Amino acid sequence: MKRIAVMTSGGDSPGMNAAIRAVVRYGIKSGLEVYGIKRGYAGLLDEDIEPMTFASVGGIMEKGGTILRTSRCPEFVRKETRAEAAKILKKHGIEGLVVIGGEGSLHGAMFLEEEQKIPVVGIPGTIDNDIAMTDMSIGVDTCLNTVVDAIQKLKDTASSHERAFIVEVMGRSSGYIATVSGLVTGAEAVIIPEVPVNYEELANKLLEERARGKINCIVVVAEGAASAYTVARHLEHRIGYETRITILGHIQRGGSPTAFDRLLASRMGVAAVDALMRGESGVMTALQGGKITTVKLDEVLKEKKRLDMELVKLAGILS
Repeated sequence: MKRIAVMTSGGDSPGMNAAIRAVVRYGIKSGLEVYGIKRGYAGLLDEDIEPMTFASVGGIMEKGGTILRTSRCPEFVRKETRAEAAKILKKHGIEGLVVIGGEGSLHGAMFLEEEQKIPVVGIPGTIDNDIAMTDMSIGVDTCLNTVVDAIQKLKDTASSHERAFIVEVMGRSSGYIATVSGLVTGAEAVIIPEVPVNYEELANKLLEERARGKINCIVVVAEGAASAYTVARHLEHRIGYETRITILGHIQRGGSPTAFDRLLASRMGVAAVDALMRGESGVMTALQGGKITTVKLDEVLKEKKRLDMELVKLAGILS
């Protein structure tokens, strides 16, 4: 193998730049030519491909987002589109591909390997932490720190005004962000897709807290479970005091990555290059028990990662 490429695809996550940097620098030190594909699979189809050097990735590790940029590419679900992508890779002499992204991006990588026999290695990059067979994905830790910082600030004003704040966080099908951020900030409740919510019980709990002298109230809701506006509407007439809504939105994706995410991304980037040079393909780098390993993409993508319900239980006990 002489020439490889790296891309970021789908939703961005803090730490992607550190992974790009690791792939490029370790690849070059290992005697490979390394190319960057801009804008994910869409950029691949547009042949937006350029050679990467040490200088290309200088000073990027501390930056959020991705210097290669990213996009959604709905047409990549078609087999003929993936065949065209494989032709473009071969045209540019690219013999191995590193794909950094979430579930959809990893599915695209798996199909390129299975159908077109393109050697691929995936790196999990998603703030939702919903990729199976890895303890953490790149960007999760930074996202949690951003959410926790925001909630702590909201608790200050909630106490000042004696109000309830409904904080909506990302998590379309996973309640990980809501659960962990709620747990470590002492939120009164978390509402997540994995557990049906009983608004009557929740309201009674908040009223009990109020009667006990609690002067602030934080409810964290994952976007996939309910809208913050829906939660506020259910609660306000039951608890009898004002609620305020904060939707954190895309602020959760941005910001300088934490030391944990920079380290994880760097380790996974090096492991991805090593895997390609060993002749591995159709695999994903994964963090398991503190060690970086590779796991088969088809095994990873068989089912969604399940939220550890012990965390949910703990959040309820300590709220």
